[in-house]
Formats: sequence, C-alpha cells, structure tokens
Amino acid sequence: MGFRLPGIRRASSLKSGEFPKGYLAVYVGEKMKRFVIPVSYLNKPSFQELLSKAEEEFGFDHPMGGLTIRCSENVFLDITSKF
Repeated sequence: MGFRLPGIRRASSLKSGEFPKGYLAVYVGEKMKRFVIPVSYLNKPSFQELLSKAEEEFGFDHPMGGLTIRCSENVFLDITSKF
C-alpha cells in the first residue's frame, strides 16, 4: 500500500528506459531507488537547490544511467510532494 505523489510514476512498474515522454528517471538514496519524475520538476527552485547540493557533494557521476541524487528518500519525497 502507501501513498501516491502526483506526477511521480511508480518506477517499479516501468522497465528500464521505458517511461512517458516528458519524464526522466532519477535514482535516490543509499539504495538508489528509481523514481520517474516529470521534467518540469527541474525548473522548481527547491529541486534545483537539491541538485546543486548533490553536485557539490558528489559531482556528476551517474552510473545508473539516470540522474543520481544521493539524498535520503524521505528528503526527496518531502521536496517533490510540495510541487
């Protein structure tokens, strides 16, 4: 069960590299959980701040094939739930 955030797709139901137009894959947290988010999130100031912090701390190494954000899943979900 759980709750559903508007705009975020269940990545577990999508195969790798398979998601709707206008969405991108991001990998979050220590376990690199995959989320598929709308590209429009990239324009949100709070999301840009999260990306800047991730860049400062970890650089641009994205071995998973998608954008890697090494913050906790809770922080990611808290930020994206406000959009």
